[in-house]
Amino acid sequence: MTQRVLTTESGAPVADNQNSATAGAGGPILLQDGHLLEKLARFNRERIPERVVHARGSGAYGYFEVTDDVTAYTRADFLSEVGRRTETFIRFSTVADSLGGADAVRDPRGFALKFYTNDGNYDLVGNNTPVFFIKDPIKFPDFIHSQKRDPFTGRQEPDNVWDFWANSPEATHQITWLMGDRGIPASYRHMNGFGSHTYQWTNAAGDAYFVKYHFKTNQGVRSLSADQGAELVGKDGSSHQTDLLQAIERGMNPSWTLYVQLMPAAEAADYRFNPFDVTKVWPHADYPLQRVGRLVLDRNPDNVFAEVEQAAFSPNNFVPGIGPSPDKMLQGRLFAYADAQRYRLGINHTQLPVNAPRAAAAADNYGRDGLHATRYGSRHDKNYEPNSYAGPAQTDTALSAPLPVQGWTGTHEAPAHTKDDDFFQAGELYRLMSADEKDRLIANIAGGLSQVSRDDVIEKNLAHFHAADPEYGKRVEKAVRALRED
Repeated sequence: MTQRVLTTESGAPVADNQNSATAGAGGPILLQDGHLLEKLARFNRERIPERVVHARGSGAYGYFEVTDDVTAYTRADFLSEVGRRTETFIRFSTVADSLGGADAVRDPRGFALKFYTNDGNYDLVGNNTPVFFIKDPIKFPDFIHSQKRDPFTGRQEPDNVWDFWANSPEATHQITWLMGDRGIPASYRHMNGFGSHTYQWTNAAGDAYFVKYHFKTNQGVRSLSADQGAELVGKDGSSHQTDLLQAIERGMNPSWTLYVQLMPAAEAADYRFNPFDVTKVWPHADYPLQRVGRLVLDRNPDNVFAEVEQAAFSPNNFVPGIGPSPDKMLQGRLFAYADAQRYRLGINHTQLPVNAPRAAAAADNYGRDGLHATRYGSRHDKNYEPNSYAGPAQTDTALSAPLPVQGWTGTHEAPAHTKDDDFFQAGELYRLMSADEKDRLIANIAGGLSQVSRDDVIEKNLAHFHAADPEYGKRVEKAVRALRED
């Protein structure tokens, strides 16, 4: 095998990579040693700003295969025929902790999926829970601040966590999910994924449907108790990364079956829950699951930084046949996710290999220049539109159906539907649990809430659990009292 030549960043051969240039055998290092300076300067810049949320993550490549005909509901090309396969990249993550955090902790998991379609990349950005803590994006920075490390103590504080929840009753449903048995997945392979938000599908005739995505793991759902999670963190903080990497390397390719719930757009206004409220689910009795296809992961990234850390997802990356809904949290994320990547990776992050279109032709628009620009076009290409030089032009075909709007501008609360409140669905979830599941839920909630220093914050939270279900509230209250008296 021919020995490869080590070079500098500019391609010049390196004569000595073991010894710095010095003034004499024992003298000081010389400023003229360009190779040394380049290596140290590059090393200082090898890290980029970490994600504020979802910082700790793992990823894999795979494919999505259509197994059922859904052309009556969407004209999306990658869903257009049974047997059609589309390359994908997925990034799993924890939400609250930093890049160096552990995997096996009680926290929602990100489930971000990129489809490399013929019409460009489609990003579906969700979690392993079908609901979320808040329903309006204006509260999102405050929510995350309450869950992150306190600016004085430098650690996550129960006072902050539960105080925010005490003053945000809409979080009760997601708290019941998070503190239940599925709050610590045994691995990324053994959890479900959800689009969480409501999206829109549009068929070839222009008919609109609102849609929710459900990825059901084919490995079976497996979770850890709080004690099991703590033990695993002590043994391997990167347990979920290790599991995913090794499973794919062994050929045990994890898979999920995609189901959707579909609501004709005309039914949204009179549905008993606000269908665009991400703190609510659509009961399956109202809108049954319909199978679409399967997701298979079969290849690990070659470089975690280049492909996992630099992977950029935005729910605003739609393709024809799929679009947004009036979901307020989704609307906020349409801007915030892409803007986070512009900050972390630069304006040209979509030109990085993991983010660039693959099945589609290369992006073709009038965006130019900026840091790390690699797309320039030919010498005759114009950088403005409209032009008379055969540059790329609009299609005049909307990606999705238009949404009707009416009323006065202002800071409005979402309109209430007949069953809309912050507690009904949390109570329904509690009543679905077995006796053992309820026991563990109560213990998990009480373990955190009992650490809160202010009685009024505890009382506000207890009131939420009482409102969800009388038994639920009484049991949490009793368990908290017992722990605080110890």
